[in-house]
Amino acid sequence: MTGSPHATLAGLRRERPHRTPDGARRTRSTITLAAVAAAFTLAQLLLVRPGMGLGWDETVYVSQVSAHAPAAFFSAPRARGVSLLVAPVASWSSSTAVLRIYLAVLSGLALFLALRAWRGLFPARVLGLGGALFASLWVTLFYGPQAMPNYWVAVGALAAVGCFLRSRTGPGRSPYRGLAASAALMAWMRPMDAVWAVLPLLVLALARRQGRPLAVLLAGLAAGAAEWIAEAYVRYGGPVRRLADGSAIQGGLGRHFAVVDQLRSLGGRTLCRPCTGELPPSVVLVWWFVLPLLAVLGLTVAARAGRTVPTLLPFACAAATAFPYLFLIDYAAPRFLLPAYALLALPAADALVHLVTAPRRRRRPAAIALLGLGLAAHLGVQLAVLTHTVDATTAQHGSWSRTAATLHRLGVRPPCLLTGDEAIPIAFYTGCASAATSGHNANSTEHAIAGTARRIPVAVLVPAGSRPPGYARDWPADPFDGGRLYHTVPGSGR
Repeated sequence: MTGSPHATLAGLRRERPHRTPDGARRTRSTITLAAVAAAFTLAQLLLVRPGMGLGWDETVYVSQVSAHAPAAFFSAPRARGVSLLVAPVASWSSSTAVLRIYLAVLSGLALFLALRAWRGLFPARVLGLGGALFASLWVTLFYGPQAMPNYWVAVGALAAVGCFLRSRTGPGRSPYRGLAASAALMAWMRPMDAVWAVLPLLVLALARRQGRPLAVLLAGLAAGAAEWIAEAYVRYGGPVRRLADGSAIQGGLGRHFAVVDQLRSLGGRTLCRPCTGELPPSVVLVWWFVLPLLAVLGLTVAARAGRTVPTLLPFACAAATAFPYLFLIDYAAPRFLLPAYALLALPAADALVHLVTAPRRRRRPAAIALLGLGLAAHLGVQLAVLTHTVDATTAQHGSWSRTAATLHRLGVRPPCLLTGDEAIPIAFYTGCASAATSGHNANSTEHAIAGTARRIPVAVLVPAGSRPPGYARDWPADPFDGGRLYHTVPGSGR
C-alpha cells in the first residue's frame, strides 16, 4: 500500500501543517508590526496631549522654519534635521496640536519601517514584542510626537542594524537602500550620535572586508551630515571648531560617570543639569536594569541556537551609542538613551519569548502568567511616570504662554525682541526675536539691544532676586511668573 493514492494523501495531510507559504508569513508579520506601530501612534495621541506647548529645544528647531517667530540662535551641537522634518507643517501652521499629530503619525510609521527591516532575522512575535517594549517606555511615548532628534536617531539605528544584517545574507538592493537611508537619517538628526551608533557596524565591515556595506554606510553618513559640515565651515570655522564648541556647551567631554545622573532622570526629569537630588523610587528604576539583563539572556539564547550575530550586533551598537552619555558628559536626559533602548528591545523580546516557550507544557501557563503580571506592572509604572511628566511639562509651557499673553497686553508684539531669563522659548510664544549677551546662546551685545529698543518693543525677563541690565533699569516693570519683566514700547509713552 506504500504507493497507493491513500498513502500519498495521508502523507500530504501530515506535511501540510508544516508548510507555510512565505507570502502568508510576510503578511502576518506585516500585520503584527503595523498593529504595534498603530497602537504606538494612538497611545501618543491619547497620553501626550497634542495641545501641549513646545519645549525650549523645540522652539529653537521649529523657529528655523516657522513664520510664527524669527529663528532663534542655533548653537553648535544642534543639527538641522528636526527643523527640516517639521517644515511641512511648521512652515504654514502655528498650531502645536497639528504638529504633534503629524509627528505622532510619522513616528509610528518610522517604527513600523524600522521593525520591518528585521523581518526574517527574528520571528514576527519577537519583532512585535520588541517593538511594543520600546514603544511602551514613557520616554519613547513622550518624545515620539516632539520636535526633538533623539527618537529619530533611535529608529534610524534600529533600521540600520537590521538592514546591515540583511545586506550580508539577503539578495537585492533593498537592504542597501535601507542602510543608506537609515544612516543618513541619523546623521541628519545628530551626526555624532550616528557615528557612535554605527561604530560596531563599521568595525565588523572592515574586519570582514565587506566593501559594499561599508561604502553604503559611509555614503549614508556623509549624505546626512553634509549640511552640518557645510554649516560648520560657514558659521563655526570648520567641523573641528564646531565639535569643540559643542563640547564646551555640553560641559566639556571627558571622563564623567553619568550613570547615576541617568537614573535620577528616569522619574520624569526631562533635563537633569545639574543632576542632583534623590533617586526616584526603586519601582521606577527596575526596568532600566532588567532591560540589559534580558538582552544578555537573549544573547545567550541566540548563541545556543547558532544565530549569535543578529543578537550580538544590536547589543554592541546599543552599548556604543549609550557610552558617551553614560561616561563622557556630566549631566543627563532620559531621551539620550533612546537609541540604546530601541536596540536592546529585540534581544530582550527574544529572551522573553524563550522564557515562556522553553518550559515544559505543564509549566508554561505559570510562566505566561508571571510574565503577564510583570509586563502589567511595568506598563503601570511607565504610565504613571508619563502622566507626571506630561502634567509638569504642560504646566511649564502654560507659564510661558501666560508670560507671552502679558507681554502682548503690555504692547510687546511682533516685531519685537526679548532677552533675559528663558527668553528663547518665551520669545517664540510671543512671536518675538530673542537675544543673549552671555552664555552658550550669546548672539548680541547690550549696546545692540539698547539700540533696538529705540525702534521696536523690547522686554527683559529678570528672575526674582536679580537686577536688570543697565540699559533697562529705567524701563517700566511688571511681574511675571517667577520674576519681573522690564519693557519699552517706542511711541507708547511708557
